[in-house]
Amino acid sequence: MQSLQTTRLSSKGQIIIPKAIRSLHGWENGQEFIVEETEQGILLRPYKPASLPKTTLAQVAGCLKNRYQGKAKTIEEMDAAIAQGIRDSWQ
Repeated sequence: MQSLQTTRLSSKGQIIIPKAIRSLHGWENGQEFIVEETEQGILLRPYKPASLPKTTLAQVAGCLKNRYQGKAKTIEEMDAAIAQGIRDSWQ
């Protein structure tokens, strides 16, 4: 799968990866790369952030159980608590 094509370094240090190669790998605008210097030259590898394990809403909401004991707060009470927190953080 070796494809030899040339590209050019711009005045801003940018290199265009030819469309055929981008399409082959499914790389789209915004794709991040790891740039590694090797003895043979520069190696670009697509950056793939570690993905979090898939969870369900029930699993996530389950961690909230038994945290607050008492009657449910109203929107007004929550807004007042948020406003107080903001005031406290500015003092």
